[in-house]
Amino acid sequence: MSEAELVAIASSHHDELRILGDLHGVPSARRYSSYEALAADDEVDLIYVATPASHHFEHTVLFLTAGRGVVCETPFGLNEAQAAAMVAAARAEGRFLMETSARNLPVYVRLREVMASDAIGEVVAFSSDYGYAVRDRDDPWLDPARGGGALLRQGVYPLSLASMLLGTPERVTALGAIGDTGIDEHVAVLTSHSGGATAAVTASLRTHLTRTARISGTRGSITVPGLITAPTTLVVQGGDRYGRLDLPFDREGGRSVPGAGFHHQVRHVHRRLRDGHLDSDIMPLDESQSIMRTLDTVRAQIGARPT
Repeated sequence: MSEAELVAIASSHHDELRILGDLHGVPSARRYSSYEALAADDEVDLIYVATPASHHFEHTVLFLTAGRGVVCETPFGLNEAQAAAMVAAARAEGRFLMETSARNLPVYVRLREVMASDAIGEVVAFSSDYGYAVRDRDDPWLDPARGGGALLRQGVYPLSLASMLLGTPERVTALGAIGDTGIDEHVAVLTSHSGGATAAVTASLRTHLTRTARISGTRGSITVPGLITAPTTLVVQGGDRYGRLDLPFDREGGRSVPGAGFHHQVRHVHRRLRDGHLDSDIMPLDESQSIMRTLDTVRAQIGARPT
């Protein structure tokens, strides 16, 4: 795509470097086996941090202080303190920083338009769940040292969607089940928001959940069926009107676009940089930090091991 060019990659795993480098035609000299070497490459403008969650903070700050912009995968650090430090580093260095987000995808672009049109009236309730059953007790998702836990791995996505729709919660109440490693393995969260709206979110590493979302208003409802992190359909029901909108993220102009929809995010970042901005207007840094604050609150309430 014309807005960006992949010029370098880094990984601590040699096989990943070779496979990704060959796939994307990255020259051997720009396939770095250390993240410090990538940070020192002055031809790199922006870096996508896709390392394990336990290293998001470390690598994001490394790249920012080296003068690179960063798009950091969710979760945005392991806790609010890390999120705040990442934001502070970006602002001190004057560099672009954004948490990666599905909010760029066509379904969520249209969702915001439908919400702005008042098609379902005032929002009363939001509900969503996200869960997979993790059977292997050695799975990194169950390891606190590697950023494990149902909230960091699953719950952060529906909580982020609730934040987009309803804003920062005024009250957070949670119940949960703690595993033998001390991390949260199953969590139910209820939040209340300005105007009286509520959000109910369930996240689990013990069972498979639907991964769908529903927004209920005074005059109708909106459903995001299927995987909320990669949605392709929006169902709107307002009064006696019903509409199903198919909005694939991997097709444009009748043709398939590779990259699992990430080209939408690339274009968003390009526009923000072109227009002189150092963060996103659809996934603002203050909101990313606020979401991590909510996760901290939930973990404290249920007695999960701090991260």
